[in-house]
Amino acid sequence: MEERKISVVVIGGGETGTPLLRQLAEAPFVKILGVADLDENAPGMMIAKEKGITATTDFMELVQKGNEVDIIIEVTGVPEVRERLRTYMQQSENHHTIIMHEMIAILMMSLSQGCLVNMKHGEIEYK
Repeated sequence: MEERKISVVVIGGGETGTPLLRQLAEAPFVKILGVADLDENAPGMMIAKEKGITATTDFMELVQKGNEVDIIIEVTGVPEVRERLRTYMQQSENHHTIIMHEMIAILMMSLSQGCLVNMKHGEIEYK
C-alpha cells in the first residue's frame, strides 16, 4: 500500500516560491505535481527541472489535474492569477483542492526559520 502524501502544485518560482519549494522537495510526505512560472529560468523552475518535477509556463496545465491536487500554493503576487484560479475552481466544481493564501506560505517559511521572512510582493490585498 502506497504511503499517503500531500500533493501540491506551486505557482510562482521566484523569490517567495523558491525557498518554499526547496522545503517541500525535502519533505518525504509531500508530492510536488508541478511548478509553474512565466520565466522558464526562474530559480524554482530550475529546481523543479533538476529534481524531475514538471515545470511549465502555463499554471492552468497543473491546476487542471483536478482532485489529484490537494493544495495549490500560489505565490506569484499577481491578482489576475488568483482570480483565474478561483474562477476555474468554481466552474470545475472542484471541492477537494485548496488554494493556499500567500500569507500562509510566508507564515510557514517564517516558522521554519524562526523569524518573520520578508515578502517579495510587499503588502498583499485580497479582494
